Formats: sequence, C-alpha cells, structure tokens
Amino acid sequence: MPPLRLPMQNPGMRDDRSSLLSPSPQDLPLLFEVARLLSRHLEVEDAMPSLVALLEDRGGLRLGRVALCDQSEEPCFVALGEGVDPTLLGRRISPGEDLLARVAAEATPQREGDEVAVPILVGGSAPGGLAFDRGALESERALDLLLACAALVSDALVLRRRLRRRPTAVEVAADSSIQQPEVEDWDEGAWRPEHIVGRSAAMRELFALMDRVAGTDTTVLISGESGTGKELVARAIHERSRRARGPFVAVNCAALPESVIESELFGHERGAFTGAIERRRGRFELADGGTLFLDEIGELSLPVQAKLLRVLQEGEFQRVGGSATIKTEVRVLAASNRDLDEDVASGRFRADLFYRLNVFPIRVPPLRERRSDIILLADHFAAKQAIRAGKSIARISSPAIDLFMTYHWPGNVRELENCIERAVVLSTDAVIHAYHLPPSLQSAESTGTGPVSSLDASLSRLERELLVEALKMSRGNAAEAGRRLGLSERRMGLALRRYGLDWRRFRT
Repeated sequence: MPPLRLPMQNPGMRDDRSSLLSPSPQDLPLLFEVARLLSRHLEVEDAMPSLVALLEDRGGLRLGRVALCDQSEEPCFVALGEGVDPTLLGRRISPGEDLLARVAAEATPQREGDEVAVPILVGGSAPGGLAFDRGALESERALDLLLACAALVSDALVLRRRLRRRPTAVEVAADSSIQQPEVEDWDEGAWRPEHIVGRSAAMRELFALMDRVAGTDTTVLISGESGTGKELVARAIHERSRRARGPFVAVNCAALPESVIESELFGHERGAFTGAIERRRGRFELADGGTLFLDEIGELSLPVQAKLLRVLQEGEFQRVGGSATIKTEVRVLAASNRDLDEDVASGRFRADLFYRLNVFPIRVPPLRERRSDIILLADHFAAKQAIRAGKSIARISSPAIDLFMTYHWPGNVRELENCIERAVVLSTDAVIHAYHLPPSLQSAESTGTGPVSSLDASLSRLERELLVEALKMSRGNAAEAGRRLGLSERRMGLALRRYGLDWRRFRT
C-alpha cells in the first residue's frame, strides 16, 4: 500500500500536528490519559512503556512498538507491547528494516496488512515512531488514534528540548510562543551524585551546594526530616572530596545508649570499666584520614557534646580510661532531623558546639517539596525491589501514580521505598496497581468511599440514627430520649413524625 502522505510544514519549524488532527470523540478520554501520562515523566522515553500498555489496554490496539532516537543515532526500540519479542528492546533499527523503520526514515504514516505505523515528527524530521496492530479497530480509526498520540509525544519531546536549553534569538523570532524558562535549565555538565535520584530544582540546588563544599575540609551540618536521605548526602560529599580514598565511618548517635556513646566515639583502654577486657579504638581513630558522619547528633548528652567540641577545635582526644592524647585528622559531617536552633534556645544543645558544626549548613528537602522526583524515585525503587524479589515489574499504573502524587509523604523517600517494596511483593501481573499500596495512601476516590449523597441527606441520616439510638436506650420513652438528646418534648415529637418513627416499637 502506498504511504499515507500528510501535509508538511516548512523545514526547521516545529511540527504542531495537533492542529491537523480531528480525533474521534470516543477517543478523547484516552488521549487525555495519554497527555497526563506524558506530563508525569521528565524523559519522554520513560513514559513509552506505560503509553504502549495504555493503548493496548484501553485503545484496543495490539503488538505495540515504539522507537525513538537522539539526533545522532538510528532509532532504538524503547517500548514493546505484549506478544512482541522482548529481545528487540534496546536494539537499534536501520532504515528499511521493517515498517516502523521506514516510517521513521520517510516521516510518513504507513499501513502494512493490519499493522499501522506513524512517525513522531519534530522539526520536520522523525526521531521515531509508533507501530501497532489495529486489533479490533477499523484501519482509519486506528490511524487517527495513533496520529493523535504521536502528536502528543511530539509536543512532549519539543517541550523537553526547550527545557534543556535556552532558545536562540532565531528561534524566538520564528516562534513567538517561545519564552525564556523561569527555572534555571539543567546543566548537563553539572555534577550529580551517582546514588541520589532527583532532577527537581530543589535537588539541583542541593547538588550545587554539595559540589562546592565537597572539595574542602569544612564541617557540614545536614538538616532534614527523617527519611530524606541525609546519610546519602554525607556519603556523596565524602566520595566527591579529596578524602574519598579514606574511610567513611557513620555513627547513629540516637541508636547508642548514653553509657557507651563516649566509648564508641573515642575508644577505651583495657579495664576502663566493667567489661572492657581489651583496648578498643573509637570511631574518631577509625575515621582518621577520612570522614566521620555523626547522624542524629542532637541526641547526644551535654557531657558528650563538651568532649566532642574539644575534638573539633583541637583535633585531639583521650580514650575512656586513658591519659595519652591522641591526635586525629578527620572531617566531621553531622546531621539532625531536629531543630537545633530550638534545642540551643532551650538548653538541650550546646550553643558553642552548634556554631562549630553549623559552618556550612545544608538542608535536604522533604519529598513533598520535590514532587517532580516522585515518579523517578518510584521507577528506581520498583526496578531495585523487582531484582531483589526476583520479579519483573513493567510499569506503575496511572491510579497508583495519582496516589503517589497526591500523598503528603511524612516518611519521605524511606516511606516511598517501603511502599514500593510492598507493592512489588503483592504484584502478580508485572504492574504496580493502586490496590497494592498501603491503606495510608488510599484516597476516598480511589477506594470508592467518597461522599455519595448531599450534606443535607447525610445529616438527616445521622439525625435519624441518633433518634433511634436514644429510643432504644430509653426503651421507647420518647420524653427521656428527648432529654438525652437535649430536645424539648415538642421538638422530639416533631422529629419522630418527620422520620416516621413509632416510639411504641422500642418498648421492651
């Protein structure tokens, strides 16, 4: 069959395909879901597996394949539907290899038997395309649906490219809709920690601060709510510093009893106390030449705080029960989820130690302040937990994503990871559904427990229940029931008549 030619715009101009399409009204809800799906992902490629699943589940299409490429390479399969050879995923396709490759090369929609393929057009060229078996749909309707979806993907690609770079003066002159982004563009050359997931503005600012302080020996105080990843930040600073080859020693001050915390930090001599049968090196000695991370430092007692202050100021200490002065060359990173300013004001934390630690403060943002990272983190944890559980997780359903995005996450990233771990264990179809998530995430809308009647109807139902309960307790004595409810006999009588309640039925 000859290619299906569509009108093309001037070369180099953005292809706004949406204005050329007239999708079927019955496809509009599905296209709305496609648009919402694309808006939830920072990278268009990450949304393609979910897009294929959505078109197969709700669009009636089959055997989906999506290929995309960057500007310098051949198209690469980024998503495959059920029934498609999984070994194709990630493989590049050469021009003319199959229908999808021809569509991407010629930038025109084509049909071959029951298979329909359309290009994803950006700037007069096709960096990829969509190919599906039409399934139960008519050929023309399948073509229209795929053209509309390809237009939405094209718009998403153009938007991501604009966010990655500022437009040139020529582009601004050619397209008046282009505006300078309000948020600073992501600098692809900027440093990002390997083990911390995040691309939001809050995390970019955090990474910049970490990068600036990592190359120094400055003491850093990391603050943030529980579960935000303060230890990951400390470890990333250490790995970025000149001490990266030295040890990284972490101490959870809240997990150690007060009676042993001093020994853990500074070590002890043999016979220093009952049970000290041999000399023991403390964490400061173990971290010599490297980094010591003191987590939850606000839990230290005042006497230990005084000894810690001396180590920070003088770089020397004595073991418990010893008299020899030991010098140490260690960088200290501290963290706390408490407001140390308030602790200083109340006398629970030494002011001089606080000011010694607070040389370079860093605040790790809670998850609710970096919502654009939630889906990135969810995908990362889903892949991680799937490997641990020996399962295959292909995607996270749209209702589950909605719950993730509306929840306030008091436990932050740790809570999100625990939710994903639970969902992976419960999943039986390679999909994380909303009903796999803990009850704390479930909303009234997702569980079908939202209000089903008006306020007046709900109040009337409650009033009737109270009247019945009062009549039961008074064994049919309407006057006594009225007194229990604080009603006069007249108001009680009117209420009984309004709801058709006969007080005689409650006599025992």
